[in-house]
Amino acid sequence: MSPLEDVLAFTAVNAWGSALVLLRVAAAMAMLPALGEQVISVRIRFILALMLSAAVIPAVLPRLEVPEITFSLLLWALLTETLAGLFIGIVLRLFIFAIQTAGAIAAQSTSLSQLMGQAGVDPLPAIGHILTISALALLMATGFHVKAAAFLVLSYEFLPFLTLPDPSAIAEAGRGRVAESFALAFALAAPFVILSVLYNLTLGVINKAMPQLMVAFVGAPVITFGSILLLLLSAPVMLIVWLQAVEAFLAAPFR
Repeated sequence: MSPLEDVLAFTAVNAWGSALVLLRVAAAMAMLPALGEQVISVRIRFILALMLSAAVIPAVLPRLEVPEITFSLLLWALLTETLAGLFIGIVLRLFIFAIQTAGAIAAQSTSLSQLMGQAGVDPLPAIGHILTISALALLMATGFHVKAAAFLVLSYEFLPFLTLPDPSAIAEAGRGRVAESFALAFALAAPFVILSVLYNLTLGVINKAMPQLMVAFVGAPVITFGSILLLLLSAPVMLIVWLQAVEAFLAAPFR
């Protein structure tokens, strides 16, 4: 074989392997936090997927056993690598769902659930919208694109290349991640739940002592301004706790 044929064969194998890696990265990009948000243009997300693939391919391609190009293998790769990428994106997207759920719990516990309810793509109350946008900004400011590339490289260890994921293992891992997501959401919203309980107990005592007093007119400004003040004080702590949970999962997924 001539040197030119060797180069062409080497290029074909690497291009085929790179395309298979791109399948997983592109599927994950559809669900990744910040990088895969619906407010971002499809063209920009496609370019981001190519750039993320360019960072992942040199790290994983030398370790992969890329078979010869066949149509049946292409269909199998479309199934396995797409499912693996979607699972990776979904488990990371659950952290966004957690901060959104925390905002919804906080808003429902106070009087702010209807304020600015349609501020974003998803119908979120004001607190949820503020926390979500702040979390996404904080995530990108701390280098999430680098962490996402590293996580995709690590994904080939727990989701092997061209291997259909075990449904029972995926279901068990997904159940655990959903449970942790709701636990994190409630933990983040706990100050607002406590404030709501104290507020309602206080109104009940006042109403019992003075039945003729319209406690709703007195209590509405208190809970409104109190919840805004609590958001001002607790939002930095909530975001730090949330970011630590994200980084802990990226460092040791499915531990």
